[in-house]
Amino acid sequence: MKISAGPVTPRSSRRRGLLLAPAGLAMLAGLDAALQLVDVPAPVSAERLPDVHGMLMVLGFVGTLVCLERAVALGTAWGYLAPALLGAGGLLLLAPVPLTVGRTALLLGMLAMTLLYVPLWRRQRDDAVLVQALGAVLGAGAAAMWLGDTDMALLVPWLTGFLVLTIAGERLELARLAMGPSAGPTLVLLSIGLIAATVASLLWPATGYPLLGLALAALTAWLVSHDVAWRTVRRAGLTRFMAASMLAGYFWLLVAAVTWTLHGAALSGPAYDTVIHATFLGFTISMIMAHAPVILPAVLRRPLPYRTVLWAPLVLLHVSLALRLWLGDALGVHLAWQVGGATNVVALLSFFALSAWSVLTAGRVRSARAEEVAA
Repeated sequence: MKISAGPVTPRSSRRRGLLLAPAGLAMLAGLDAALQLVDVPAPVSAERLPDVHGMLMVLGFVGTLVCLERAVALGTAWGYLAPALLGAGGLLLLAPVPLTVGRTALLLGMLAMTLLYVPLWRRQRDDAVLVQALGAVLGAGAAAMWLGDTDMALLVPWLTGFLVLTIAGERLELARLAMGPSAGPTLVLLSIGLIAATVASLLWPATGYPLLGLALAALTAWLVSHDVAWRTVRRAGLTRFMAASMLAGYFWLLVAAVTWTLHGAALSGPAYDTVIHATFLGFTISMIMAHAPVILPAVLRRPLPYRTVLWAPLVLLHVSLALRLWLGDALGVHLAWQVGGATNVVALLSFFALSAWSVLTAGRVRSARAEEVAA
């Protein structure tokens, strides 16, 4: 989504920074829960954390980031209600209040996010906006079912659809010229197919999950074949980093699709672990890493310079994920599963720590250069 070029004030920048804080806390709590779930020492051992791990990461963390970007794109004060509600929902999942309170806030946040797309659609009747709006509907559906106490495993297809369609719509907008004039209608049709398969997975699991795998594989194959990343990965610097991140993300999304196609309803065990982490770590986090140097500066109005050191957490993420899903899940090596899971956490923390360092040092360099010019 293109960011509105409205006036930027210190107050608006601070407001966006404050809205990012709950997302950061949700991520930290979710990573702490991840350590507990792989049975390694964690800084905090709260009993509730493992039960809310998935929603903390998907809606509390990623959902808030997505909503904030959309709110900035819309450029109206009421648009910030969506990220505020999702951020609050993530915090309420951690607070000593009934889980229903946090679940309700997340549902309201996803409904508000869905409504964000109405004025965006009116402003620009674009297929990319429609695809992202369809993703938000799936996310709201997941939040509604979770409020109704539906088992988390049954919500994975809905949350997958939310993230995949959001990112697919973003890729369509950013690479529209390379994808061709028929890309928009084709992506809308593929998205409708994914939604139909998602509903089928809930109503008729025996046939719905293989259909979901096929629909996801078709969408992934189309994205891979039309994305400019295949060409830009041959370049250097930030362009290569972004392309490599995206191509790696597509690979893991295809792993999830093949698992659903061959295994069917993966509701527990190694297949379930493979699907959720191939999707939410391998695909989603890799896409966040790819777009962070572009999206975060647009949201916060502070530069995030590309530095070669950002390759380290990217490579660590995918190596550790391969260790976890191949040696750990597929071959049953428990130690590899634990080491891979713990290293996943290290990869995420190191990426965001390096990003924060890059932002802060960029500001200092700018200040120093301004002082030199003034002198």
